[in-house]
Amino acid sequence: MQSASTDSELASPVTSPAAVSPTDEEVVARVCAGDTQTFEILMRRYNQRLFRVARAILQNDADAEDAVQQAYLNAYRHLAQFEGRAKFSTWLTRIAVYEALSRRRRSRDKSGATGDEEHVTHVASATPDPERQAYVVQLGALLEAALAALPDGYRRVFMLREVDGLNTAETAQQLRLSEGTVKTRLHRAKGLLQRKLHDVTPSTAFRFDGERCDRLVVAVMNLTHS
Repeated sequence: MQSASTDSELASPVTSPAAVSPTDEEVVARVCAGDTQTFEILMRRYNQRLFRVARAILQNDADAEDAVQQAYLNAYRHLAQFEGRAKFSTWLTRIAVYEALSRRRRSRDKSGATGDEEHVTHVASATPDPERQAYVVQLGALLEAALAALPDGYRRVFMLREVDGLNTAETAQQLRLSEGTVKTRLHRAKGLLQRKLHDVTPSTAFRFDGERCDRLVVAVMNLTHS
């Protein structure tokens, strides 16, 4: 999720050649130095990515939003531990992935559910639930149903590679897979989707912007200052 304007990141109405968005590392340094309000820049910069990653794992909007909120809180509390060895976006996404996977494991432990994420030979049709219908115009019910029906491992790779734009190496690092496994799962995911989809662009899938973005930002900032 990104804000509609770079100006909102800088909290300034002035647009000039000097008004360039700060890098992630510069924002982190400012937050660690006490300018905690600038943490909002990072949230608005990465809300869309983190929501899509969490949504791909949890398959539920509300659960994904909760996971993203907690991921930001975890990142904020441990921001001083970011050493810049990897990109900040990689570090932050890893926190979100871990949080989403932890929530999924806890949910399965409570329900006793089990499943083999690799055991799928076709994409089953699915009817969008009420949550999805709110933005069905943007992505198409068929696309969302097909993505949701992918095996977990394939869906996570597809979302990171094709929707969020990470390269093979970055995706492998985020999901702790080999690059060969990432390539194989992506190829198989595309094959499954191609049986269902024709001329549908996935870039608008699982949008997280506008009021939803603002709500999460406010919630996290309130918690970090409580």
